[in-house]
Amino acid sequence: MIDEGETQLVTQLATIEASHAGVESGARAQARDRIRARLRESPEPPIAVRFAIHDPWERRLFCALARRYGLVPYRERGQRRTSIMLKVPQRFLDAILWPEHLELSAALRAYLEVVTQRVIAKAIHEDGSEEEDRDGAAGSG
Repeated sequence: MIDEGETQLVTQLATIEASHAGVESGARAQARDRIRARLRESPEPPIAVRFAIHDPWERRLFCALARRYGLVPYRERGQRRTSIMLKVPQRFLDAILWPEHLELSAALRAYLEVVTQRVIAKAIHEDGSEEEDRDGAAGSG
């Protein structure tokens, strides 16, 4: 079941994509097609780029975004789980893919922060804030 916050997040993510494609926010399919066309028409040859993304949710987001534009994320034998390889033109990576990923990631992280705080307050304790900073020797209490 999708709640109002999740619906707003999906709309926000679509708006971010549309802004990178240079189309109106309601034209989601048009945005994706426009960005794919830019990628296909790039005069630059794709280069293999390695990304080290430690957060599993951010890794999923990056892979999904790459696949959305017809790119194939992969990992070479022996690489760590945090490594993602992608063959992509450098200009496309710098101008569209990476900036869009950063914006989408920030929006998703902000949403997850709000949901996490709400769930902790309801299920565990109303004060789910970070620990206190104190002066003093370690181990004293």
